[in-house]
Amino acid sequence: MDTPAPTPADAKRALRARLWAHRKQRYADTPRAEREAQALADHVLRIVADRVGPGGTVTSYESWPTEPGTGPLNAALAEAGYRVLVPVTLPGLDLDWRPLGSDERDESARLGLEAIDQADLVLTPGTAVDRRGVRLGQGGGCYDRALPRRREGICVVTLLHPQELLDDALPAAQHDQRVDAVVTADGITWLDR
Repeated sequence: MDTPAPTPADAKRALRARLWAHRKQRYADTPRAEREAQALADHVLRIVADRVGPGGTVTSYESWPTEPGTGPLNAALAEAGYRVLVPVTLPGLDLDWRPLGSDERDESARLGLEAIDQADLVLTPGTAVDRRGVRLGQGGGCYDRALPRRREGICVVTLLHPQELLDDALPAAQHDQRVDAVVTADGITWLDR
């Protein structure tokens, strides 16, 4: 009996597990992570200066320890006067939004699912992105649900570690939302979509 070919979901799961294991091993080094987080912030701030007007709104997120660090970036955005919205993952894996610095548990601070349409630039986490803009997320589809709610023409930028921008094509499903650029500690890469 023939073994069925892996589905895109199976391929994504296997790739995600391999990349997460690599992240855990490589980014346990705190000084390296701090240096890379500052470099990442510097690169993103260049994009923000070009694409977002004074006092504009940027969606970001509060990174996990093995993700590219967003602490310096979020602080710099707030200090420069930008409004920063961060996601709240809901039980159904959709994203609500709240202002950076508000308590995630404070439901009165939440802005609703549609708040992403206030963004002048959308920053997303990811596990990998290919040169076509196909993004491999965490596996829940949260951003694939949220990104269609942004305003037309609003740029989506995924923050990654340098080796996570892939030349090989990632498996893609119909619902996958593509991104416009990747920023790593090494720099900015605009993608051909």
